[in-house]
Formats: sequence, structure tokens, C-alpha cells
Amino acid sequence: MTVRALADDLKITYEAVRQQIAELLRSGWIARADRDASARSTAAAGARGPASRAYRLSAAAEHLFPKHYDELSAELVQHVMETFGGAGLVNVLARMTDAHVRRWAPQLKSMDMKQKLKALCSLYEDKDAYMEVEWQGGAPALIERNCPFLSVAQKHPAICSVSVNTLEQLLGYQVVREQRFQSGHGRCVFRVRLDQPRPPDEEFVLEP
Repeated sequence: MTVRALADDLKITYEAVRQQIAELLRSGWIARADRDASARSTAAAGARGPASRAYRLSAAAEHLFPKHYDELSAELVQHVMETFGGAGLVNVLARMTDAHVRRWAPQLKSMDMKQKLKALCSLYEDKDAYMEVEWQGGAPALIERNCPFLSVAQKHPAICSVSVNTLEQLLGYQVVREQRFQSGHGRCVFRVRLDQPRPPDEEFVLEP
């Protein structure tokens, strides 16, 4: 919509809208519409100039409005199971794991174990503030204190196998989830068994 159209629709002054638009632009919550959209809006309003520029919600502002990504994801997983069975779901999760490994492997290629673990703290999110490395008796673990997929993982714990298999393939050792959100621990602990190498040709397996 344009500033004029917003003022008319909201029944407030043009200047009030202009000030709010300026602040929203500075905050990154809105953006100027593309030329075609602006031209159509200007033609409809019968006006030209800055006051007739069209504005739209920015992608960055989408999170300010209700979303149902968790419900959609859980529903998709459920339909995959119902349509293709358990084997079909395992195949999908294996493909997801392969994609994660392909993305991460080049970054970790020249790193030692400590460097790899530190880098993998960003497995879910770049510079993740809720993932850290803990060493206990010579056995390292990745501690996850915020699961970005918790709602879906609660309904379909099998998706957590993607994380376990991804870590095993990238680190070359067996990984066991000693604690988990689903069990009420309030965190997930992915323990790396440095005394149990993972065979390089081992296929994707569901977490026990």
C-alpha cells in the first residue's frame, strides 16, 4: 500500500503514516515494493511522487505474525510414514543426513577433533549460543540446551537420528544421546565415543 492509501484506510494523517513508515523502514520491518507494484498502486491512486510509493512487509518481519511451522512439519512427517511406511521415512531421514554431511565435511576436513567439535556447535544455527562442548573422562560431548525442532521431535523422535548420524559421519566415531529433551532432561547430550570408531561404510540407522 502507499502512504496515502494507508492514511485513508487507517483514518489518520498523512504525516503520522509517513513517520511510522520511516521508522519501520529503519527497523527493516517493511521495504519499498518493486517498481511494477508501485506503478500499479500509483496508477490506482492517481498520484505520483514519494507519497505514492508502495510499501510491503519485509521477509525479516514475517516472524512477528503467527506461524505454524511446527504443526506443518509434524503433519508432513506423519503423512510420509502413512504413505511410504517406516522404510520410507528412514530413507528421507538418511537423505537429510547425507545433505548435512556434504555441507559440513569440506569445512571440517583439515580440523582436529577439538576444532571439529567447536565448529559443530553451529550444527543447528550459526554461532549457536545454546550449544557447547563438554569433556568428561576423555570423552567429549555436545550439549544442546535449545532444540530448534522440539515440537516436532516430541511427536516424531526419529528425526533426532539425523543429528546423531550426521555427527557420527563427520566425526568418525559412534555418538550416543545420553540425555534428551523427550525424557525431560531439559537438554540433549550427544556423547562421542572415541573408543568406538564408526565404520566408514555404515549406513544410516535409527537411534535406539
